[in-house]
Amino acid sequence: MGQREKWNVECVIYDCDGVLFDSFDANRRLYNAIAEGGGRPSLDDDELRYCHTHTVFESIAHIFRNDAAAEEKGARFFKDHIDFRDFIVYLEMEPHLKEALDILKKRGIHTAISTNRTTSMRHIMTRYALWDLFDIVVTAEHQVKRDWDEHDDGREIVQARSKPDPDGVYKILQTLNVRPEAALYIGDSEVDMGTARSAGIRFVAYKNSSMPADAVIDDHLALLDFLSDG
Repeated sequence: MGQREKWNVECVIYDCDGVLFDSFDANRRLYNAIAEGGGRPSLDDDELRYCHTHTVFESIAHIFRNDAAAEEKGARFFKDHIDFRDFIVYLEMEPHLKEALDILKKRGIHTAISTNRTTSMRHIMTRYALWDLFDIVVTAEHQVKRDWDEHDDGREIVQARSKPDPDGVYKILQTLNVRPEAALYIGDSEVDMGTARSAGIRFVAYKNSSMPADAVIDDHLALLDFLSDG
C-alpha cells in the first residue's frame, strides 16, 4: 500500500461540541432545564441530538415546536434564569486536545473555532484556558443582554450566521489570510460536514465514521498523520 499523501495545511478549524469537548451531559442538563421551565417533560434522544448541533435559540424553538405559548415561556425562562456557567462545568475536554494544538502552533499552523454556541463560548474559553491556543473564535450571531454574559477582558469573539452557513469559516479564512484549499474543518455532525463542504474546505470527521469525509480521526493527535511537516 502506498504512502498517504499529506496535506499542506495553514489553518485547522474546530467545532466545539463533540470535538473539543464531550458536551452531551452538559447539553442534556441545560436543555432539560429549559424544557422543565417551559412546562414540558425531558427531551427524548432525537431532540437531544438536535440541540447538540444547533444554536440555543434554534433548540428552544425545536423543543417547543408544537406549543407557541410553551415556547414563549421556555424562552423567558432561559433569559431570566439560565446561567451557562452552571452547565459548562459538566464539559469534558477531549483527550490530547491541548497537546495537538500545541504542536500545530509550533508548526506555524493557525487554529480557529467555528461553533453554533453563543454567549457560553466566552466562559468556556476562560474556564478551560483555551484563549492562547486559538487565533480566532467564531460563534453564532447573538445579542448579549445579561450581566453574566458581558465581559471587558479584551478578548474578541467574532459572530457569524449559524452553521451550516459557511459565513463563520469565510470570516476565519479572511481574517487569517488563508486560502480554502489550505484549510480544514474538524467536526462530528452533518451540520459540520455541510459547513465545510459549503466553504470549499476539507472535512475531517471526529469520532464519526458514518459521514462522507476526507479523513476520520478518533484522537486529536491522529490529525498530525495527515499533515505535511511544512
